[in-house]
Amino acid sequence: MNLLHVLGIFYRNIILIRRSVPKLFALFGFITVELLLWGFITLWVQTLAPAGAASDFILLILSAFIFWSMFDLGQRSFAISFLEEVWSRNIINLFASPVKLSELVLGYILVGVTQALLAFFYIVPLAFLLYALNIWDLGLYIIPFFMNVLIFGWVLGVVSIGLVVRFGPSADILAFFIPFVLLPFSAVYYPISIFPPFLQKLTFVLPTRHMFEGMRTAITEGIVPFDSLVWASTLNLICVLLGFLFLYWMLRLARIKGYLSRLVQD
Repeated sequence: MNLLHVLGIFYRNIILIRRSVPKLFALFGFITVELLLWGFITLWVQTLAPAGAASDFILLILSAFIFWSMFDLGQRSFAISFLEEVWSRNIINLFASPVKLSELVLGYILVGVTQALLAFFYIVPLAFLLYALNIWDLGLYIIPFFMNVLIFGWVLGVVSIGLVVRFGPSADILAFFIPFVLLPFSAVYYPISIFPPFLQKLTFVLPTRHMFEGMRTAITEGIVPFDSLVWASTLNLICVLLGFLFLYWMLRLARIKGYLSRLVQD
């Protein structure tokens, strides 16, 4: 693996973000508006619920929002880094270059980490200033939860890239749609117990379900849910393997069938 190739991919995408006001707004603007929305909702609930319950509710909702935003951002930043090459008609040059697939993916991961950290260290102080929310009350195990959220977002970004390679630029909507499909089934803002029994079994394979259930357990019961961390990490490892196999398969199929040419023609 050539580190210069990885850093080149990373630098190109960071420059694209730094020089684009719309991209900077997408990074910081949307998450700010959503924080205001969920913050006002929780403040309203605080006036209706007992003091202790309201405090727990605020921590539950806003912490869940922050973690889900990191997942969504991780997935989008990964997929959009690839889509930039498609939109600029540079994708054929990219695949004809000496850059390996592993170097490309690692470069996109660095872009995703950078964006996620920037957004996280922006939104956490803002949530504290506006709503006195201290997300560090969750404890140090916030770090493995945070990493699991990012990793699963990257996996879905890899899947999005594979679908774009296979079906062409018209599939780019999936880069924005996939997270919303998973949102109702990930138990982000409500416990998994409200699902019908069959749906509880089906959603067991989602790492996001275990992440948010674990976070909720920590807030409401004050214990470290190691079982949730183990399941989330294990399922994430499986998803990483399947995601990269899927991308490799889609690229191989695209080269054999000539689908790559559609990425500059559509």
